[in-house]
Amino acid sequence: MDEREILTRFKAGTLERGRAVRLLAGLKAVPGPAPEPVLSTAPDTTAPGTTGPVTLGTAGPVTSGTTSPVTSEAPDAVTPEAHDRVPSQVPGQVRPRAQTPVPGSVPVPVSPADPSAALPQGLPQVRRTDEAMADVEDRFAVVGIAGRYPLAPDLRAYWQNLREGRGTSSGAPLGRPGASPLGAGQCGHFLDGAADFDADFFGLTDRRARLIDPQERLFLETVWEALEDAGCTGTRLDALTGPGGAPRGLGVFVGVSAADYSLVAAEAWARGGREMPDSGHWSVAGRLSGLLGLSGPAQAVDTAESSALVAVHLAVGALRRGECAAAVAGGVELLLHPSRGRQGAGEGVGAVVLKPLARALSDGDHVHAVVRSTSAGTGSWTGPTGLRETRGTTARRVGDAGAVTGLAALTAAVLQLRYGVLAPARGEDTATPWPRPRDAQGHELPRTAVAEVTGATGPFDAYAVLEEFVPARSPGDGSGNGRSEAGRADGTGMTDGVTSVDGTDATGEDKGRDGAGRDELILLSAPTPGHLAATATRLADWLASDNGRSGDTTTGDERVALVDVAHALRVGRGARACRIALLARDLPQLVDSLREFVRSGMAAGGADGASGTRGAGAGAGVGIGAGGVRYADLRTGGTDPLGLGDVPETGDYLGALWRAGRVEQLTRLWLSGLDIDWAALESGPDAGPETGRTLVPLPPSAFLRRSLWLGDQEGTEEKGASG
Repeated sequence: MDEREILTRFKAGTLERGRAVRLLAGLKAVPGPAPEPVLSTAPDTTAPGTTGPVTLGTAGPVTSGTTSPVTSEAPDAVTPEAHDRVPSQVPGQVRPRAQTPVPGSVPVPVSPADPSAALPQGLPQVRRTDEAMADVEDRFAVVGIAGRYPLAPDLRAYWQNLREGRGTSSGAPLGRPGASPLGAGQCGHFLDGAADFDADFFGLTDRRARLIDPQERLFLETVWEALEDAGCTGTRLDALTGPGGAPRGLGVFVGVSAADYSLVAAEAWARGGREMPDSGHWSVAGRLSGLLGLSGPAQAVDTAESSALVAVHLAVGALRRGECAAAVAGGVELLLHPSRGRQGAGEGVGAVVLKPLARALSDGDHVHAVVRSTSAGTGSWTGPTGLRETRGTTARRVGDAGAVTGLAALTAAVLQLRYGVLAPARGEDTATPWPRPRDAQGHELPRTAVAEVTGATGPFDAYAVLEEFVPARSPGDGSGNGRSEAGRADGTGMTDGVTSVDGTDATGEDKGRDGAGRDELILLSAPTPGHLAATATRLADWLASDNGRSGDTTTGDERVALVDVAHALRVGRGARACRIALLARDLPQLVDSLREFVRSGMAAGGADGASGTRGAGAGAGVGIGAGGVRYADLRTGGTDPLGLGDVPETGDYLGALWRAGRVEQLTRLWLSGLDIDWAALESGPDAGPETGRTLVPLPPSAFLRRSLWLGDQEGTEEKGASG
């Protein structure tokens, strides 16, 4: 960074004062202590990115940014053909709160002169190159990720396909409305349920949803899954403040190039149709921003196959300039009209949530991977890397997927970094272990990967350089939560192998960490009773599987502890109208309680259902069912009947209850509709053992999707939980 960039980032609030002083002193290269420069906090009218959200619109070809001249490489051998309301209870809607604000980014300790001194003593150490020891403030963390690809409704299935080299080519999708996107004898790579959408989850009517491009609907659902994976809904989303302190400072950048639904609508109009959908790619980013009440920039970009990676580049640039505190970057591609049908065509949708690495570490986020650098323009990455995911490797796996190609490649790279396995790039290959590289002294280095897309139809190349992130751990703490001082100092503390995230035994019971065997408060909510039952079922099934119980021997996923599940559900999820609360002592008990709640039909019957009873002191509208599960449906009974959310003293009151261990009283208030800022409680003074805990990724909320297609007034039959 030069002097101007350091000053710009300091004034934008993304660079801590002491760090800025040291960086400026380093530029002068004067022996001995350098005099402290004067850093003005007055607004810099020339600094980019300080004017708030950008105007929505479809971006043209992006050829500028932080690119460096590189030697252009030949394109990959595979060269495809060219080719309104805001509801009253939208997901995570901003509402006035009286709770204590969640603390912002905590300054991260500066690495010592000797990088190895920051690593835990007495543990195997992984050394890093000078380039990898770059300032933590100039690297970015992937804290959330989600996607759907051919024969892969989620990333677990996508990884299985990648690892096994499974082919996904098929004939035209059956049951999809409209004409077949393929000609006779052609094959492609398609998503299941591309016409389906959960309008109720997002507070939209069926009529309104039919007028929204299915690409936009799929992106909306996928981004929500990525935000939940990041634990970035509800109050943690509110805590992301942008320029000027505006809440929900989340930027949205999406690569999208197809407009097939408009062609379908135009043909319907010519035959006497009465309505036309929204036109323009701007709405793919803009509607998401509006529904969630975001204050960050929102932008759609179309640079053909590189669109999604260009979106990642734009997101990183916005974060670097301080235009937003976090950003969603993604891409989407659907083939809905036969005019674009071709052999080998592909579909997909994906999204990642990005944060500055320093902020992610201080917020206790789970880091999937680190973004070291990005570029958009001409040329491709020429530096060293252990893995290259290109347009060609992606086309062999998911087809010629247009605007989502770069996100599919980036996701494949993140998964291989995560599991330490190189997926086969060709059909005859097999998955192989991916050992870490070593330096001249034999010390292990982090794995690195690059996702790059060279344009087939123009000079619109883009790449992202990624690096493995393995949390540091302090000697003897037995945790891999990434909260040791070594990990916080530079974000690079690593050991030989990934440590367990908890101190549980094979059953998932907490043994010897943060109060073994204690009851944990579990909170779960959804917009409707059906969504709540489906989400409870999904969580119970996941906890009972290898993911939640004993470690996934197929993928290498780590087991989770009950205390981490409870923390992630309280802190990382937004509170919706239908809520349940229960106490559990171990994971098997939690699984049994959730399944009993679903079997009882309590959600379907409401608080007065046959299986639910009103207990003494339960509170109005709260039912107590089997297994001690308490259920509240606030859709018609109103929320926060005592009006505590409007009282400024409520924050102190809730904090006092938490510090005193008054979990029962807090639970009753939450069930009555008071939106409690659990993140603030669990990170405040005297917060207890939850302080500093890293969020673990959990299965996302279940969607109840049904076919919603332009002109189809009968598509109201629910297809059950999916998504």
